[in-house]
Amino acid sequence: MKFTFSGLFFFLFPLILSAQKSEYAVTAISDSLKENANAVVRLDQMDIAIVSQRSMNIKVQRVVTVLNEKGLSDIGAYQHYDKSTGVKSIEAIVYDISGKEIKKIKRKDFKDQSAVSGSTLFSDNRVLYLDYTPISYPFTVVYASEIESSTTAFTPRWYFLSDYNLSVEKCILNVSFPNDLGFKKKEFSFSDFNIKKTIDTDTKLSYVALNILARKVEDYSPSTDDLFPKVMMGLEKFHLEGVDGTATTWEAFGKWYGDKILTGTTTLPEETKTKIKALVGDEKDPIKKAKIIYDYVQKKSRYVNIAVGIGGWKPMLASDVDRLGYGDCKALSNYTKALLQVVDVPSYNTILYGDRYKSNIQSDFVSMQGNHMILAVPNGNHYTWLECTSQDDPFGYQGTFTDDRDVLIIKPEGGEIVRTKVYEDIGNTQIDKGTYTIDENGNFFGSIIITSEGSQYSSKTKIETLQPTEKESHYKDYWSNINNLKLGKITFSNNKENVQFTENVQVSAINYASISANKMIFTVDAFNQTSGNIKRIRNRKNPFQIQRGYLDTDEIEINLPAGFSIEFLPSNFELKGKFGEYKTEIIKKENNKLMYKRSMFLNKGKYSNKEYDEYRLFMEQVSRNDNAKIILTKN
Repeated sequence: MKFTFSGLFFFLFPLILSAQKSEYAVTAISDSLKENANAVVRLDQMDIAIVSQRSMNIKVQRVVTVLNEKGLSDIGAYQHYDKSTGVKSIEAIVYDISGKEIKKIKRKDFKDQSAVSGSTLFSDNRVLYLDYTPISYPFTVVYASEIESSTTAFTPRWYFLSDYNLSVEKCILNVSFPNDLGFKKKEFSFSDFNIKKTIDTDTKLSYVALNILARKVEDYSPSTDDLFPKVMMGLEKFHLEGVDGTATTWEAFGKWYGDKILTGTTTLPEETKTKIKALVGDEKDPIKKAKIIYDYVQKKSRYVNIAVGIGGWKPMLASDVDRLGYGDCKALSNYTKALLQVVDVPSYNTILYGDRYKSNIQSDFVSMQGNHMILAVPNGNHYTWLECTSQDDPFGYQGTFTDDRDVLIIKPEGGEIVRTKVYEDIGNTQIDKGTYTIDENGNFFGSIIITSEGSQYSSKTKIETLQPTEKESHYKDYWSNINNLKLGKITFSNNKENVQFTENVQVSAINYASISANKMIFTVDAFNQTSGNIKRIRNRKNPFQIQRGYLDTDEIEINLPAGFSIEFLPSNFELKGKFGEYKTEIIKKENNKLMYKRSMFLNKGKYSNKEYDEYRLFMEQVSRNDNAKIILTKN
């Protein structure tokens, strides 16, 4: 079970589970809250009492009416605990559609399991969660919990709305804190919601939100984390891993983290040091040394999923990783750092949000953030980034999990916010070179070489690891425009040195072209058609986002059947706009051959909801032209 950092410390909260049963009847929910909703949060209340730098109490009460199966994930009845965080109470009551109590769930009835699979080193990191199978829908869960923690580094983020197709009737956040700990907050995306700040003093903070209506999922929407209202909170003076900490500036925070948490974790056995020195030999270049060691770590270790925050922020010892051959992102990054130290190559632990959706460390809010760790190796005036959890990634390749976002580097002199590698749109390439032949019966025989680089590389390399039936399924889906597709020989080349992945595929299909009387008709673009139309969304509410741009270029030679002449050939086509550029060209060659050239360049960017239709029309024009037909006449 995987939990992100925000999920980890989004502690859920208890009050007394008592109310009139009629309050939990589904009929008590207004129709407006049910519209577009899979679940309705009747009450979501968190009471955070920061007692001192080393003591925090969090109570939660959450009342959720689940309208259908898709709403089950919105119950949110779970609680993490470890050596520094104890669960004082946890319980739930389930009510049916009319508000009648049907089940009471005490602590002993909650599932209690390790929060980390595949590791015995983190047996203290556990999660209690409600595992309830409903008899029917709708039903209501009233959940409450209370925890006490000596860790005050993670004041929970508060989400007034946590998901699409979820509505919120009432949401309350109460926070109390001493006035000498430097409590701070940052509000996000409040403007479009009914949220009132009821108290804001030097020791208390309270919010109330009412009647937040469910939002429908809309294609290409930004993450809910960027759209929906939330509050980040933190302390300038906090406690973590048995140590008092400071978060006044990133420099001070990084200095504290390096000196107090990371110190003493990179010791290695002498035998390992000797082995590493022999492995590197006489190599002098730091980056080449780092490459040798990265390869060593990839072959020696495996990744165990322990999100930053669950297994603590203190990495397991490098000597333990060396002995056991596994670790989480912190452990493997720190182990690689320890090995690099042996051959005098500096590197820095780097904290960030790892996800395909780009998310930044909030640079103007100094606090515990992030859910992942990588390693930064200085390389001239920039950094080479090492994803130490991967046994497959090329050296220095970030892919789409850690690219193009603000991260926190922990240097000896302190913390520093920097940007990870940006894969520019024009470098995210797919180059297609191939040929196909149409015979006199309209059958198709072709071969194509597809070379992918940049961010497109990361989406292609997994194909190589698929089972034969999965490979077939992949290509039949990729070339869904070719009916009766039959795959021939398939080979791959993964050039990790140049970060290029190449597919060489032979295909055939009967009746690719349709024949009527003496006419033959077929689509010229067989290998790289734009897939599907962009969905029309009337009265779109959300802005939309293209996370990563790309450049596709195709050169396909087409062999026409003997005994046919060209009656109609699609015109050359060009399209330019704010979203990108698209161009096709068909060149007649001798001996009944054509050369089809196509390029498609898409810009990444954030756009308003009003620009969505313009984007949809742009892509529709691309799709329409990709489907252009050639007409042949039999001689």
